[in-house]
Amino acid sequence: GAEVVLEFINANDLQARITAAIQSGSGADIIQMLWNWPHLYAKGLVDVSDVAEAIGKEQGGYYDVFTATAKVGGRWLAVPHGAGGNAVAYRRSWHDEIGVKKFPQTWDEWRQVGKKLKAKGKPVGQALGHSFGDPPTFAYPLLWDFGGAEVDRTGKKVVINSKGAIESVKFMTAFWKEACDEGGLAWDDTNNNRAFHSGEISATLNGASIYIVAKRQKDKLKDDKGEPLYLDIEHAALLPRGPAAQSALYGAFQHAIMKYSKHQKLAKDFLRWLHQKEHYGKWFEINEGYSAGATKMWEENPMWSRVDKPLQVFRQAARQTRMLGYPGPASAKATESYTKYIIVDMYAKACQGMKAEDAVKWAEGELKKIYEA
Repeated sequence: GAEVVLEFINANDLQARITAAIQSGSGADIIQMLWNWPHLYAKGLVDVSDVAEAIGKEQGGYYDVFTATAKVGGRWLAVPHGAGGNAVAYRRSWHDEIGVKKFPQTWDEWRQVGKKLKAKGKPVGQALGHSFGDPPTFAYPLLWDFGGAEVDRTGKKVVINSKGAIESVKFMTAFWKEACDEGGLAWDDTNNNRAFHSGEISATLNGASIYIVAKRQKDKLKDDKGEPLYLDIEHAALLPRGPAAQSALYGAFQHAIMKYSKHQKLAKDFLRWLHQKEHYGKWFEINEGYSAGATKMWEENPMWSRVDKPLQVFRQAARQTRMLGYPGPASAKATESYTKYIIVDMYAKACQGMKAEDAVKWAEGELKKIYEA
């Protein structure tokens, strides 16, 4: 019997809106949270442990990533909703043309493959601007794969100025120049999608949306032979492997109820309703793999056997991801670092000409202001 009003805004505007709502004490009753945000906004959020724990118990338990991101001080401050996986979407035929039948397994291999494709006018396209999803989901795993990290396991000591981090920046500088569309420094989460659909790039890190949109618009989006573009799109299961690891960072989405809300009980009732199997299941299946479930039962949903093969790589996305702040805990400080794009900008500065050592030293100084101040 409740009337629910949904407000859709650009994801890159979401944190500013959350801050304004908390400061003014007015706004939406329920706001979507990303990543570790419940830690950052903890003082403004309602304890929803009664809702979250009941859903988790009924549906096979939550993945570890949600315990890290939505549970603060032993209390659930947001109800986990789903995980947005990502993978490298790439043009199968273009890679076949240069003799690549399987997507590169290491970063060095991808650099060589990308170099050949860029020489043919088909570069890799990677967003490296200030945007909530694609830039950080590329930059953080790259850092981890070379053995670098923001902080140690305690989450208190900044350790970015390391051999691994410097080597990752040196790699990125070369990869960017040799293999990538260098305009990606100004790209957000939409630019690489458009560039891929228009045939300007050969590969990009993205969620399932590039494939799903190409299939839904198969009469409009064509390859260079006039065939539906989606038939030429494949997904690599993970970003390539580095000298130290093969890592992933996938988006964790939750719903938080705001303390200023005058409808807290009704908001909890709505979230309970939303996560009932018959309601959540409809949303889940329409996604076709764009969002993995927050609880483990959805991994076994029959939808996964029906979706196209390139989308099946997203099935276990929520199992595979590390989280902002790794190897330290998910925290408000890790979220602040993410919000200020320090790791993304470390790579961007180097791609714009700053020496790798200087870019890492800059990041070290910025991180110390957050973690060690």
